[in-house]
Amino acid sequence: MTTTDRPRSPQRTPLPDPPAPRLPLWEKRFALYFAARAVSLLGDAMMPVATALAVGALYGVLGVGLVLGVWTGTFVLLVLFGGVFADRFGARRMMVGADLVRVGTQGALAVAFFTGRPPFWLLVAMAALAGAAVAMFLPGVNGMVPLVAREPQRANAVLKVADAFAHLLGPALAGLLIAVTGAGAVYAIDAATFLLSALCLALVRIAPAATDPGRPRGSSLRADLRQGWREFRARTWMWSVILVWMVCGVLVFGPLVPLGAALIGARLGPDAYGLAVSFLGAGTVLGGLLALRLRPARPLAAGAAAVGLYTALPLCVALGADLPVLLAGHALGGAALAFWSVMWATSVQTHTPPEVLNRVTAYELAGSVSGIALGQLLAGPAAALAAPHHLLLLAAAACVAGCAALLAVPAVRTLRRAAP
Repeated sequence: MTTTDRPRSPQRTPLPDPPAPRLPLWEKRFALYFAARAVSLLGDAMMPVATALAVGALYGVLGVGLVLGVWTGTFVLLVLFGGVFADRFGARRMMVGADLVRVGTQGALAVAFFTGRPPFWLLVAMAALAGAAVAMFLPGVNGMVPLVAREPQRANAVLKVADAFAHLLGPALAGLLIAVTGAGAVYAIDAATFLLSALCLALVRIAPAATDPGRPRGSSLRADLRQGWREFRARTWMWSVILVWMVCGVLVFGPLVPLGAALIGARLGPDAYGLAVSFLGAGTVLGGLLALRLRPARPLAAGAAAVGLYTALPLCVALGADLPVLLAGHALGGAALAFWSVMWATSVQTHTPPEVLNRVTAYELAGSVSGIALGQLLAGPAAALAAPHHLLLLAAAACVAGCAALLAVPAVRTLRRAAP
């Protein structure tokens, strides 16, 4: 028998690796954290519509831009300190304190709107105080997720779905309340949501070892800030994304609310604007559910590709699309932004050491939101120099360019998904 005549043993096809078992998500601490975020997100979702309609009716587009810009600008100035304090004193404590401050700011505005025409200085002052509270709150949001959930991507996706439902219900509810009872009811409900959020967060129990970031005792505020900056700067994929997001904040996300509210409200009425923002929330639900099921090997590349679809939102507003097309554009934009948000948040949480996560989060928030603040402040003056629909056409072009820029950076394009 020759070697060619010998019977060959059948080749065995290697079995695929079994899928990793899913860890339980709805444990008590995550359920409480989810409840806190869901209820406060509902109140937050009502605020842009309330500000655009209530403040806009009293002080115009310039007033809306200034109030939003002061809120965001104060946040940008203080968020780095919020990251340091979250690492020093614990994210949960800072979040509870920030919620209680916002109970006061939103309650004061509710009283002001119930009793008459609130002065512009009060709107600006409460916006600044609320922005400072959010600066103390948001760095801990990212840092809390790995402490309350063992699978960050699933947790982020579920939270994004809650955010989406809030944006689906909140704007329509805000428009209805303003039409029926006035803006005071919207601000009163917002204050109540922050009170409930503080209560739920206060009940969350985290292991003491998880709350100790391992920071050397006696380190200075400056040293903590510098360490956070070094960790942020060491990740090319992170600062590259933030640079792109700063430009998009100025040209796309910042001016979109005041300009979109003005264009849609003038052409189709305030109810249409509230409905459009609700469809943005519906799209966000779909994007969050998609992120709950898909686990791309390169999450930032997948998210960046989705960002290009957001172009539909400013484009349909700029072109004066009919209501069905306008709603579809908002839904598509919401889905794209939600999918990107989950991919981004999970990448930051899983590729950053826990002991510096809050500070790194503060740096990425400061960078990305600073562009939005500048865009909001410039929306009014820019609308006086150019037609709003021309500015939104520029926003659509900037969105396409931003998507291309993200995919052009190798560190962004090749970042791999980390294991839970």
